[in-house]
Amino acid sequence: MTDNELLLAISDMMDKKLNHITKDVQEVKKDIKVLKTEVENIDIRVKNIELNQETKVLPRLNTIESCYTSTYDRYKDSVEDYEAIKQDVSIMKKVIQEHSIKL
Repeated sequence: MTDNELLLAISDMMDKKLNHITKDVQEVKKDIKVLKTEVENIDIRVKNIELNQETKVLPRLNTIESCYTSTYDRYKDSVEDYEAIKQDVSIMKKVIQEHSIKL
């Protein structure tokens, strides 16, 4: 074989190997395009979720928190009164029972 024939044979072998690699690269590029599209769709969905949270969920959550806090503030002070009332009722029960026995 001459040098030119050897070079052509080597070139053909390289072309065959590079063809396979080129096909693989093209497939990867297609996959990347699909992934980019999917990521764009996910970005849109995330933005919609964020907007929904900002405009609907958070204001309602703040309202719930406000109601809960005000209710808690009202009732936390009355707990001490409740304990005092329980003691008073207990004493009144004993006195009524003693008076009932005496009558």
